[in-house]
Amino acid sequence: MLMIKPAVFPSTPLLLNVTRSSPPFQFPTSNAATLSTQSLKFRVSSSPNPTVEVAPSNIDAEEEELESGADIVRKFYDGVNRQDLASVEELIAEKCVYEDLVFPQPFVGRKDILQFFRKFNDAVGKDLQFVIDDLSTNDFTAVGATWHLEWNGKPFPFSKGCSFYRLEVINGKRQIIYGRDSVEPAIKPGDSVLVAIRGVAWLLRQFPQLVDRF
Repeated sequence: MLMIKPAVFPSTPLLLNVTRSSPPFQFPTSNAATLSTQSLKFRVSSSPNPTVEVAPSNIDAEEEELESGADIVRKFYDGVNRQDLASVEELIAEKCVYEDLVFPQPFVGRKDILQFFRKFNDAVGKDLQFVIDDLSTNDFTAVGATWHLEWNGKPFPFSKGCSFYRLEVINGKRQIIYGRDSVEPAIKPGDSVLVAIRGVAWLLRQFPQLVDRF
């Protein structure tokens, strides 16, 4: 015969050790520890017990306090327009590389770049001015710009261009470390460019070793 033994409970009641949970974490609100939403990135893991990790972005709080990349590029064009190369000098890194695709070789170093703009200013005077059409502002380290030239307030022919700038913080200052200008050509070959590209592509398919000579 099957016997079922009743469960025996201790006479002394069980005591549960319940401790008060700590208050939820709150970000400090003092001025000394203000956190920007741009300085934090949130990542949620895909594990069975998802967690949220807070990781610093590439732009720290100190960099955010500096002038933005777009502000530096605006100052750059303003200084060139006013022919104030002393103000432009501090915006360009010592080892900056500047490519103007009209020229066969890039300008390397602050000294060579400033010398180029001295020659440019001497050639055009103050009558010819850069006018920024559009400027990217969302990235502190990379800025794109479209622009044109105006002669005494009127559009100058064949003067549309676009530029790209890369910037870094060097010795506490945001500076341009690389720039590239692409300018509207005075001669516009149109569809004949596609014919030329097709010919070059065919040539490279036949002789792929030629690509090493470019």
